[in-house]
Amino acid sequence: MKEVEIIAGAMLDKKAQDVSSLDLRKLGTTICDYFVICNADSGVQVAAIADNVEEQMILKAGRKVRRSQGKENRFWVILDYSDIVVHIFQTEYRRFYHLEDLWADAVTRHYT
Repeated sequence: MKEVEIIAGAMLDKKAQDVSSLDLRKLGTTICDYFVICNADSGVQVAAIADNVEEQMILKAGRKVRRSQGKENRFWVILDYSDIVVHIFQTEYRRFYHLEDLWADAVTRHYT
């Protein structure tokens, strides 16, 4: 999906780590089609990644985020695009929550 590629690219532009997407469409129990996940070592970088994802999605896909959560604490920012949900973690929180393990049956793609 083009938008997933835009999001992953926007993350990588801001030096996000371990960027991956999970295709959830075949699981049948999810609230969206894709998760795109990354992490960064500081709250400042988490915010910069989130801002860049939002900017690039407007510029390249003409889509605004429907809802966002976590920008005030910068530990775990969630950007909701309805069919795509973006998760931007500080590294320690990503390790703690292991979000990918909850959807281990999803087709996963890693970006570099």
